[in-house]
Amino acid sequence: MASSTDVLDGGWGWAIVCASFMAQLLAYGSPQSVGVLYPEWLNAFQEGKGMTAWVGSLVSGVGLIASPICSACVDNFGARPVTIFSGVMVSGGLMLSAFAPNVQFLIFSYGIVVGLGCGLVYAATLTITCQYFDKRRGLALGIVTTGTSVGAFIYASAQNELIVMYGLDGCLLIIGAVALNLMACAGFMRPLNMPGYYLKQKAALERNTEEQLFEKPRLDDLTITAGSTSTTPDKSLMVKEMLITIDTKDSAVQTEKKKGSFLAGLAIIKVIKKKQQAYSKYMHSMYEIMQDQSMMSFCIGIFLFSLGAFPPVLFIEDVAMSQGLMEEVSFIPLVSIGAIASCAGKLLLGMLVDIKWINGIFLYAFTMFAGGLALFLIPLTKSYLGLQILTFVLGFFSGNWSLTSYITTKIVGLDKLTQAHGILMFFGGFGIMLGPPVVGWFFDWTQSYDLAFYFSGGCVELGAVILLLLNLPCWKRKSAKSSESDRPDVQYTSNCDKVASVA
Repeated sequence: MASSTDVLDGGWGWAIVCASFMAQLLAYGSPQSVGVLYPEWLNAFQEGKGMTAWVGSLVSGVGLIASPICSACVDNFGARPVTIFSGVMVSGGLMLSAFAPNVQFLIFSYGIVVGLGCGLVYAATLTITCQYFDKRRGLALGIVTTGTSVGAFIYASAQNELIVMYGLDGCLLIIGAVALNLMACAGFMRPLNMPGYYLKQKAALERNTEEQLFEKPRLDDLTITAGSTSTTPDKSLMVKEMLITIDTKDSAVQTEKKKGSFLAGLAIIKVIKKKQQAYSKYMHSMYEIMQDQSMMSFCIGIFLFSLGAFPPVLFIEDVAMSQGLMEEVSFIPLVSIGAIASCAGKLLLGMLVDIKWINGIFLYAFTMFAGGLALFLIPLTKSYLGLQILTFVLGFFSGNWSLTSYITTKIVGLDKLTQAHGILMFFGGFGIMLGPPVVGWFFDWTQSYDLAFYFSGGCVELGAVILLLLNLPCWKRKSAKSSESDRPDVQYTSNCDKVASVA
């Protein structure tokens, strides 16, 4: 296998980019255009809009909330196995949804199963792309992440046509079968380095370790085995490998275990203590991140923006139907217009934030103001053309998701980027999960979308005000200055800025 430095920024890496782009397109195409399916589910199951909205909110929110678990799966098993498994989940969830007898089953099959599969795809594709690119990582991630918007643009029109030709059930079966191509995309994801779990497990099972396992170990060897995470297989066995190997041994050597069992138990206890210390340090680090005023305001802004700006993706087609505008409907659905606008917004806003004199937080607050204004205008629009324009504007400014990693890096630094970004994704996923059901309940209560969209616009504008006010220069207190003096400055290169702006 070639060294990692020989294959970066080119060669097979572009095949990885194409495969990752197609994987995100296939996985997120239907969830990102779920607004096309929403009116069909309302007619099929005759449930309230609030209950039915849980399907679309969960499929987008579950993957974000479970992002730490998805990332851990990729770290342990690699991008290729995770993508194959996610293909089974996404395809199986879509096909199961074709046989859903009620909305509750649909919440499980489409909302949770497909949502978790999409989360796994997202973590796997970004991880494998970062491994293959260094100097051109920003460009590569930008191409990969636009797969979700392109998928929404294509699937919105495709699902409309499939529903007309084959009905709702036939549409779900067909797109579920198409999602199986995720396994083909996984075939291109050749790992540069095998995951450590597989290497250690293979070494533990293939070698003859009976003498090494059951002889009385020295005290210093036991310490290395218990505490080290980078010990090579030739020096000592990890406790996890010892447990795996013990299960495969013949019963004839059970009498030789008695001497080593006590010491192995001590080793396991030490490992547990080490893990507890690591978890406590991790939680303390997260607490320190949340103490930052800029970070906390950004989390609140992300939550309120997700709470208010995501429901139009799900409800915009139903809004056009409820206002009697469907006779003016064009060939391109409103969901497709929002998706292509979001794709353009991700690229253009990512380019703007790289300009030195532009403040990323203030730019994000501006996009929230503009998006909230579009939400306020939706109930006042009485033409399909007006809905198309507002959908484009809202979709464009919803591309501010491309700014989250950039802003997070500026706030906490590169060393805490992973933890801080996970916190942000949790707030964003929580807002996405709550937004559509709340809007649906407003409609069930008032039989109109007007109050619901005023509520959504108010949430977005409130988030923009909080984000802007808490990051004004006048809020820079002495405590903030002292913390900045204690924390070493991080020098950002143009490459890091490009990576953070499109991740």
